[in-house]
Amino acid sequence: MSRVEEGRPYAWGELYAALLVLEGIAGTGRIAPVPEQQVRRTAYMPRSVFEDHLRGVGGQVFTARQKGGTVAEAAAVVFADIARLIRPERMPLHGLGQGAAEEFRQGYEARVAAYRKAWAELAGS
Repeated sequence: MSRVEEGRPYAWGELYAALLVLEGIAGTGRIAPVPEQQVRRTAYMPRSVFEDHLRGVGGQVFTARQKGGTVAEAAAVVFADIARLIRPERMPLHGLGQGAAEEFRQGYEARVAAYRKAWAELAGS
């Protein structure tokens, strides 16, 4: 039996967290919390949300790196994580079922917690 952490929905939740953290540190220099409702909504249509977010990644990395310091360091790590978290397989167009949506949320929360721990000074409230 595989662990939840090894599944696609969990990994997609981690990817979502990385995309949002990069967006936050590029924009405000903070790891901002995201409403639970937004995470749930994304779990039901991750592919289109990811495609939208990925269009801005290059500019976000550039902006965050220009800020220097911890923001630049975090941006480099998160950017590498994004590349690693995009699984080498096709993501379905349709959303996730209830159980998979819960795994997505768990992956999201775990990745955000790891970033907050690594860069506590960037953690927003």
